[in-house]
Amino acid sequence: MSLSVVLRHTAVLSLVTLLSCAQLALAQIQPNDSHRQAALEVAESLRYGHYAETALDDTWSRLAFERYLDILDGQRAFLLESDIEEFRHFDERIDDMLFEGNLAPAFELYQRYHDRAESRFEWLLSAIDEGLDFTYESDMRLDLERREADWATSEAELDELWYKRLKNAALTLDISGQDEEQVENNLRQRYEGQLSRLRQTNGEDVFGLFMAAVTSSIDPHTEYLSPRQGESFDIQMRLSLEGIGAMLQSDGEYVKVTSLVPGGPADRAGVLEPADRIVGVGQEDEAIVNVVGMRLDEVVDLIRGPKGTVVRLEVVPAEAVDMTRSSTVEITRDTVDLEDQAAKGEIVEVEREDGNKRIGVITIPTFYVDFDAWQSGAEEFRSTTRDVAREVERLKSEGIDGLVLDLRNNGGGALQEANSLLGLFIDRGPTVQVRDARGRINLYGDTETGTLYDGPLAVLVNRLSASASEILAGAIQDYGRGLVLGSATFGKGTVQTLNDLSHGQIKLTRAKFYRISGESTQHRGVEPDILFPDLVDPERIGESSLDNALEWDTVQAVQYRHYGEPWEYLETLRSRHRERADSHPNFVFLKERTELARRMREEQTTVSLDREQRQREVEARDAEQLALENRRREALGLDTLNELIDARGEENEEEPVERVQVTEAAAILADYAELTQRRLAGRF
Repeated sequence: MSLSVVLRHTAVLSLVTLLSCAQLALAQIQPNDSHRQAALEVAESLRYGHYAETALDDTWSRLAFERYLDILDGQRAFLLESDIEEFRHFDERIDDMLFEGNLAPAFELYQRYHDRAESRFEWLLSAIDEGLDFTYESDMRLDLERREADWATSEAELDELWYKRLKNAALTLDISGQDEEQVENNLRQRYEGQLSRLRQTNGEDVFGLFMAAVTSSIDPHTEYLSPRQGESFDIQMRLSLEGIGAMLQSDGEYVKVTSLVPGGPADRAGVLEPADRIVGVGQEDEAIVNVVGMRLDEVVDLIRGPKGTVVRLEVVPAEAVDMTRSSTVEITRDTVDLEDQAAKGEIVEVEREDGNKRIGVITIPTFYVDFDAWQSGAEEFRSTTRDVAREVERLKSEGIDGLVLDLRNNGGGALQEANSLLGLFIDRGPTVQVRDARGRINLYGDTETGTLYDGPLAVLVNRLSASASEILAGAIQDYGRGLVLGSATFGKGTVQTLNDLSHGQIKLTRAKFYRISGESTQHRGVEPDILFPDLVDPERIGESSLDNALEWDTVQAVQYRHYGEPWEYLETLRSRHRERADSHPNFVFLKERTELARRMREEQTTVSLDREQRQREVEARDAEQLALENRRREALGLDTLNELIDARGEENEEEPVERVQVTEAAAILADYAELTQRRLAGRF
C-alpha cells in the first residue's frame, strides 16, 4: 500500500474509532475505592518509608508525570503534542492526587492513549487488508530510538511514522525469507494480538501502570505489585520455577534478558545472553507468537510451563543493530537444582621459567544456603561457605600457589554467606555497612577467629556480578587481602523489603550497602584493580543503565586492618598483563569486539527501508564481525569461517573465548605471588 492510500484512511478511521470507543471504554476503565486507598498507602510508604529523602512535591510530580508518559508511549508513537498539553494541568498535582485518592486525571490520560492506540492498530490492520506494497525501493530511513523525540503535532506526522514502521516490519520479515502471504499473515496476527490485548485492559491494569510511574520515579527497584503480581513475584522476576531460568525486564516494546540463573536451563543451553531481546514465544511445535509490545507478565506466562516441556524463543541477539537478525532457539523447561549452583574448584597451570605454578580457581555461581536446614539447627546443610571451604581444603591438599574466586555472573543471594565466606580469608572483621532510611548504620561481618586460607588471593568479576558479589569483592579489595580482576560490577547497592498494602504490595528500597571503606557499591559497583574487556554492554546492563537509579555516595569508614598492600604492585602487574593480553588472540578479540559493538550502537541510529541498501548495511556489519572472528581463529591456528555463524551453545573449542579471563587471572595471581615472595625475601 502506498503512503497516499494509507493517508486516505486516516481521517475517517481515526474519527470513527475515537468517537465509537471513547465513551464505552471510559465507562469500563475506572479506578475503584481499593485503588484510591492503595494509592494513598503507596504515597505514605514513599514519603515515610523509602531510603531516600523523598519530597512528594511539585518537582517530583513533574518527574512522575513524564515517567507516566514514558510508560504509556515511550517511543512517542501514539499521543500528540496537543494530547500532552491538554493533560499538562495535572503534572504538578500528582502528589496531591495520591493523598486525595483522586486518580481520575491519570485514568483519563490513559484513556486518551488507549483511544489513540486502538485507532492506530485499526489503521494498521486496514492497511494490511488493503494490501501491502512489497516493493522496497526508498530513500526513507526509520529512527530506531525515539525516547527523546518531540511529540508529533499532527495525525499526518504519526501516519508517516507508522507507514515507515509498517514498511520496516514487512521488510524485516521479507529479509528473513517469508513470502508475501506469510508477511501479511504475521503482521496481521501481530497487530490483532496487540489490539486484542489493548481492549482487554481493565482498571487494575491502568492503576498498575500509574503506580509504576509513581514508584519508578523514585528509584528503579521500588515497585507496586498488584495482587496478581504479588502472588507470583519470584516466578515473574526469575522464571526459576519450571521455567527457563532467566531474569527479564521490559525495554520499550521489547522484553530483554538481563541475566541468567546460574545452572538454569537457559544457562546450560548457552543460547541466551544478557541484553538479548525476545520477540516471539512458541510452545513445542506450535506457531511462535509475536510478543513485541506485549506486557512483561504476559510474556513470562508464555515462557513458563511444566518441567520437561520445550519452549521456542525467537531472539534478536544483543549485538544486533536491527531486528532482522533474529533466530529461533529451543530451551527445555526445568527447575534449578542446587547442585547446578554449587561452588566448584579446579587447578589452572601457569607456565613459568622456574616451573609451572598451580593456581586454584573456585567458581561461585550464587550465594546460597539451605535456610530450612539451617533454621532447624541441622549440623549438615548446603551453603556457599561450606562448599567453598571443602573446595579450598581439597585444592590446598593438591598444592596450590594461589586461589582465584570466580564471581562472574554471580548476581548475589544470601548476604550472610558473603559475610561467612569472607571469614575463610580474614581473621574476623567487618564486611559491609548497611544504612537504613533513618540514617542508622548496622555493621555486618565475620566473627569467627582464624582463617582457612591465607595465601595469594584474587577475585574475578564482571558486569553481572551484583549485590553480595560486590560486597565480597569490595571487602577483599579494601582489606588489601587480594586483587580484584575483571570489569566493573553491576552496581546494585540497595536493599528492598516487600510490604503488604490493603490492595497489592509495595517493594520498597529501605537501605543501602556501603563498603568498610565507606564507599557505596550503588551505581558505580566495584572497580577492579586490573580491567578486562567485557562483552556485556554497561550502557544496557547494570544499575547505571536504569532510570532514576540512586547515586553513589559515602559514609564514614570503619576501622579495619590491611592484610596486604596489593596496590604497590599494580603498575608491574598491569604492565605484565598488557604484554600477555596484547598478544593473546582471545583477549585481543574481546577488546576489539567490545569496541566494535559500541561503535555500531553509536553509528547505527536508523535503518534503511530500501531492501538493497538494508542488505548492504547488514552485510557490511556482518563482514566486520566475520573478519574479527577470523583474525582470532587464524591466530589460534583454527579453520576460518566463510560466513558469520551464530555458534551459541555449540562452542567446540578447547578453550572458549571468555575462558581466557580465567587463565589470565591465574597468570596475574602467579605474578602477584612472585612479587610478594620477592619482597619477603628482601629482593624486591
